Amino acid sequence: MKPILAAHSPTATGPSVAAATIHSPLATPLTNHRLLVTGHSPPAPRHFALCLCLAAMAVLTGCTHIGPKTVPVDRFDYSTAIGESWKQQTLLNIVKLRYMDLPVFVDVASVVSGYSLETALSAGASFPQTGGNTASVGGSAKFTDRPTITYVPMTGEKFMHGLITPIDPKNIFFLLQSGYAADFILGFAIESINGVRNRSTAGGLIREADPEFLRVLELLHQVQAAGAFGMRVEEDKVKGSTTVIFFRRDDVSPEIVQKAAEIRRLLKLAPDKDKFPLTYSPVRGADNELVVSSRSMLQIMSAFASYLEVPEAHLKDLSAWPSLDNARAPESRQPAVRIHSGRKKPAAAFAAVQYRDHWFWMDHSDLQSKRALTVIMFFFSLSNTGGNEKLPLITIPAQ
Repeated sequence: MKPILAAHSPTATGPSVAAATIHSPLATPLTNHRLLVTGHSPPAPRHFALCLCLAAMAVLTGCTHIGPKTVPVDRFDYSTAIGESWKQQTLLNIVKLRYMDLPVFVDVASVVSGYSLETALSAGASFPQTGGNTASVGGSAKFTDRPTITYVPMTGEKFMHGLITPIDPKNIFFLLQSGYAADFILGFAIESINGVRNRSTAGGLIREADPEFLRVLELLHQVQAAGAFGMRVEEDKVKGSTTVIFFRRDDVSPEIVQKAAEIRRLLKLAPDKDKFPLTYSPVRGADNELVVSSRSMLQIMSAFASYLEVPEAHLKDLSAWPSLDNARAPESRQPAVRIHSGRKKPAAAFAAVQYRDHWFWMDHSDLQSKRALTVIMFFFSLSNTGGNEKLPLITIPAQ
């Protein structure tokens, strides 16, 4: 007698079903008198083959869930990839500004990832009367991963307006209120404060910061590091005004008190006031006002581009602005940002892009440059560079 056992499994998305059927090629079931009359069982090897087939069916036809397992992997992989591309896009546009090239921004609008898993199983066994058993198990599986990524070119009137409009001063001071280094943020985000001017690269010509501005940055760093002073930004949405309130602890050392008084003197702030209206203006205001001339995103990126090392060949063919790295005073606390360049791709870089047959990058060990690039990306979120215009979408199925 030669029974045959067969089974089939559906796809992983449905319930698992295992069916087993035993067929006999003999005319009647009474032919095997040994089995029916004496009650003897088939030889042990036949039991082993049958158990092997049933075990294979139980394992391979079980319900399989692939969705939950992909969440941790996909979430981190896609977020890492989007973050890296954002850094590279920002750095590339900074480099292009030094070459008077057009900066282009493309946003990742959505990522849709779909998976499917299909499995099939077949098993067979035969028990010849002459001895010797045979068993076979066959199966197939098909896994499909089809992510669809949608890109949106950032363009339109609202985006360009946000790119060239100065950042609202209140957003800059909200960053300071949350604990960001005052000397670092103000060194990048403002052109002047109460008429005291920062380093400028307007028109491709460099103008170094006023000595008073550099001194203010240095004092702010020391006062903030001491934790002696704090600030609060209050916004009156009805009147459309913003006020900055400064306060200090009672146990402040006399040295820190003197440094805070020097900051007020350099910025021409009234020594007996702790509450100042915050306004935007390129010139100095009244003694009871905190007047800030903030930079636009385009100005911030242009200032960043002034620290780029332009290859000698590009300086000779006049394809980029000449070096703007004038000698700075040793006591300057302005960010020492560096964007390196070379023919070969750097082995370890925080961000690296290729432009005109050269690589431009920032070292992983350069903490100041890394922090500066990250702050620029924060400023993009603070500036109103979004838009509701109906823009063209680029959808790319990644096969």
